[in-house]
Amino acid sequence: MSSLVLGIQEIGNTQLSLVGGKGLHLGELSKMEGVHVPEGFCVTTEGYRKAIEHNETYQALLDRLTRLKVEDRDQIGEISGKIRQIIREAEIPSDVAEAVTACLSRYGEEHAYAVRSSATAEDLPNASFAGQQDTYLNIIGLEAILHHISKCWASLYTDRAVIYRMQNGFDHRQVYLAVIVQRMVFPQASGILFTADPVTSNRKRLSIDAGFGLGEALVSGLVSADCYQVQEGEIVDIRIAAKKLAIYGRKEGGTETRQIDPEQQNEQTLTDPQILQLARIGRQIEVCLDRPQDIEWCLADDTFYIVQSRPITTLYPIPEADDEENHVYLSVGHQQMMTDAMKPLGLSFYLLTTLAPMRTAGARLFVDVTPMLASPASRDALVNTLGQSDPLIKDALTTIIEREGFIKSSLYHTRQQGPAKSNQAVQAWASQPQIENDPTIVSDLIRRSLSSIEELKQNIQTKSGPDLFEFILDDLQQLKKILFDPQSTAVIMAAMNASSWINENLNEWLGEKNAADPLSQSVPGNITSEMGLALLDVADVIRLYPEVIHYLQHVREDDFLDELVKLDGGPETREAICDYLSKYGMRCSGEIDISKTRWSEKPITLVPLILGNIKNFEPHASERKFEQGRQEALKKEQEILERLKQLTDGEQKATETKKRIDLIRNFIGYREYPKYGMVNRYFIYKQALLREAARLVQTGVIEEKEDIYDLTFEELHEAVRTSKLDYRIIRKRKDEYNLYEKLTPPRVITSDGEIITGKYNLENLPSGAIAGLPVSSGVIEGRARVILNMENADLGDEDILVTSFTDPSWTTLFVSIKGLVTEVGGLMTHGAVIAREYGIPAVVGVDNATQLIKDGQRIRVHGTDGYIEIL
Repeated sequence: MSSLVLGIQEIGNTQLSLVGGKGLHLGELSKMEGVHVPEGFCVTTEGYRKAIEHNETYQALLDRLTRLKVEDRDQIGEISGKIRQIIREAEIPSDVAEAVTACLSRYGEEHAYAVRSSATAEDLPNASFAGQQDTYLNIIGLEAILHHISKCWASLYTDRAVIYRMQNGFDHRQVYLAVIVQRMVFPQASGILFTADPVTSNRKRLSIDAGFGLGEALVSGLVSADCYQVQEGEIVDIRIAAKKLAIYGRKEGGTETRQIDPEQQNEQTLTDPQILQLARIGRQIEVCLDRPQDIEWCLADDTFYIVQSRPITTLYPIPEADDEENHVYLSVGHQQMMTDAMKPLGLSFYLLTTLAPMRTAGARLFVDVTPMLASPASRDALVNTLGQSDPLIKDALTTIIEREGFIKSSLYHTRQQGPAKSNQAVQAWASQPQIENDPTIVSDLIRRSLSSIEELKQNIQTKSGPDLFEFILDDLQQLKKILFDPQSTAVIMAAMNASSWINENLNEWLGEKNAADPLSQSVPGNITSEMGLALLDVADVIRLYPEVIHYLQHVREDDFLDELVKLDGGPETREAICDYLSKYGMRCSGEIDISKTRWSEKPITLVPLILGNIKNFEPHASERKFEQGRQEALKKEQEILERLKQLTDGEQKATETKKRIDLIRNFIGYREYPKYGMVNRYFIYKQALLREAARLVQTGVIEEKEDIYDLTFEELHEAVRTSKLDYRIIRKRKDEYNLYEKLTPPRVITSDGEIITGKYNLENLPSGAIAGLPVSSGVIEGRARVILNMENADLGDEDILVTSFTDPSWTTLFVSIKGLVTEVGGLMTHGAVIAREYGIPAVVGVDNATQLIKDGQRIRVHGTDGYIEIL
């Protein structure tokens, strides 16, 4: 056949640009032994190009469409409609029509055909485009088929397809459409087969939806389907739906919806042997196409026909294991309050820093807790410790533990490395250390950390080339000693245990929930909460100079600091901002990823926050806020101790409680310091590596400095050593990152790929309320501000911040809000600690909060009981 049409079995696996994603996969399926694909041909993208390439009106409209954004829905609809009309009305090129005619004469023009779109940006591993272009069934006759080919071409510009391309970064000019024409199959049953469970993502469990007649009834949502699940060759679940309607082909062409006979409506669509046969076909296709598949099938004359197979693009990747045993992985991002995708350099640095047995998947980090779950002693410590911080993880782990045989106890003992080495960090984390209640311990730890950082700054200046990498590897050992210093861990655990003790005992003795929260306000030495207050002090410097404020309201570039000196108050402003950056400029959103842009690298990030502080606060607000919190904590302490003294054994209870309060006040602020020290070091490493990156750009090894972020530490080391790099690695990593950043990482995932979701056990939850984890007491009402990017924040003092997660960089916003709701978080994660210290009611770990709560809605946050009401 010509380049204008190809028989389905002629399609090669390198012809995506010619036949589109659907056509490519049908070509591969048609060559598999035992897989039946209806015969037919593909009108290639060459035909589409011929139809539109010289149409000037089409090109002009496409120019206009390319300049629009997703938000321009009305204009998208108007222009897309005009493009569709042009394509439908354009005459099909004569050579295309002749090629289609020749094919139909071979297969039989009198037969009915399915005419289906196949775009070049369709059924790809990173974007399915499912349902974006049109399909037409039971089309009879040459003229009708040609007409529907034009309609398929036009469907490349449906509003939904155009918007989907915009959202996924596809250029309209680089996407073309082929059309598949296949002999129509008139099935007794049809449906969809997922070779991985689409709900839990379990790769070992297949899920089959089945109904009578054509599959369009299921795809369109017209009817409910039977659902069958198969695991390791056995049917493990059957759910039969009442199927009242079905779509069938008409003799004269087209389709119609018919009522199903009442006695057939509740029959099982497929027999058990048919279910298992279809499951075997699905597994065969999955193996051949090398990834889990979403397969459309139909059953006619006891033969299964496969009419489409596409990758399942929504599955979260599974962390790789070194064996075939079952494994359980916990998300590090949910503990570190940073669930965004990380660049390879960021991942490798974190792996070089941690002691825990970690894996990467989907550009995120996971810790393998299987060895700890395999031992009853360490299992209880892990689950109970995590349960205090994040009940959703505890519930998910409990679900796994209760599955008989999933985790073998012997696994813990037969590991070659054993648990002692591979789980040092987790073991220390779950332990209950004792420490003297001496505040000088914290000041000594901080002093040693700062001294070490100053020494690093001096020594790294003299390093370059391969020597720099060896130096960083040596210094990372020093960082690990600081991070995992037993004394440092003991300080943090002492404060956490004191908080738990107070919450548990005062709830029992006084009936007071979360009593430790108000006692944690305005503690000394919290580097992160001090950062938020310090930005209020910067605002105090600037508020005196109207000319500077006017200038800052209009700056757009990061060199704005250089121009400040020309203005009245400019030198003072520049000094205040630079002083702030010298202490906090290594911070940013997502700061555990070394590749993220720091405030020192993009100081304009702070400008809206400073202007907001000037607008929303009176002078000296930082001193007042800190002192107000300190007084409230002191008053609460006195109230609690007086109430305790009235009880039986009251003096003893008060004495024990006072010890725990002192532990909280002396030690809880240090909780934020180790991460500050780590991020400080990361920024020093980064600056040195960027100097090496500049040399690689000069020698043509990489195209831009930021390319080093797409290499691991080891790969970058080798590139610097040899001055050589296969640049295809960079391009591949960028494509992978674009895919992974759209995925939502799970809290808990198994080696089967199953995502285990935990549930909150909240009694007496009001109707319609949204459950979460209470981490900072109080009840507050206000306007919900749903903000996903800190740089877009414009908050007032009546606002409640609703976001995915907050890491330390978000603290600069906390001074402006009255409540906090996040999707990610635990009792001791950043947002919770700072919310308690600032006295802000907060509920975290609220699944899908940014979708369930709309920006501008009035909500009530119950920070004591752990739920949100939409008012």
